[in-house]
Amino acid sequence: MVCYCCIEEDDDLLKPLTTTTGDYGGGVISPMNSHFTALTCADTLRSIMEKLPVADLARASCVCKIWRVIGSDKEMVKRAFGAPWKLKDVFGNPTSGSFWRDCSLSKFAISHRLVRGDSVASLAVKYSVQVMDIKRLNNMMSDHGIYSRDRLLIPVSNPDILLDGACYIEVDRHAKREVAVVYLDGGPDIEQLSSIFTRLASDQGKRRVVESLKRSMQVDDGTVQYYLSMSNGDPRGALSQFSEDLTWERQVGLA
Repeated sequence: MVCYCCIEEDDDLLKPLTTTTGDYGGGVISPMNSHFTALTCADTLRSIMEKLPVADLARASCVCKIWRVIGSDKEMVKRAFGAPWKLKDVFGNPTSGSFWRDCSLSKFAISHRLVRGDSVASLAVKYSVQVMDIKRLNNMMSDHGIYSRDRLLIPVSNPDILLDGACYIEVDRHAKREVAVVYLDGGPDIEQLSSIFTRLASDQGKRRVVESLKRSMQVDDGTVQYYLSMSNGDPRGALSQFSEDLTWERQVGLA
């Protein structure tokens, strides 16, 4: 039996790992060392990063340019996002890459299609979750909010339902957030998804128009919205009407 108390401490174990042979020179082995080509080889990096959890993958992407290119691969990020829960597929892309940084169970929700007789309390019992958790996730102030919706998002309490399943990255218009939605009854309504994406694209387009007019007219949101309503949503008409009003104000000494 070896007596560890008799073994002298080896100071070399505390020193940085250095190379002694080859073309690398005698520098410290580091991803920031351009001479250490093993950590800049795309195939080697990919094989390593594919085994990283999503949080570590995000950190690795901040090391250098080549690590960021490989670590930001969409398919790799999706696999890392679903790996802790053994998801089979992840469909869709979030509007912000920061969505992938957290793959906790709170990111997922079950889509429940509402039918006659459903209530928040009955759904809480059915899915073994708290009533307040359902309200919070769906941005509901009271139980009456259920009557204006065709579905509710239910927090996932049992991670086993994610096993070998699929989730869809969606922006829920009531929850006003992006969620990885799980459909227990098959899959999402394609027409519904299409309308959601169309509405989202439309809202983003309107926001860009408003921001552009704000910069051109040097006014606030309310003024831009007023002139857009006066011109039936035509940006050129809104800008023309604003210019005419501004000219008139200058003529009468109001501006």
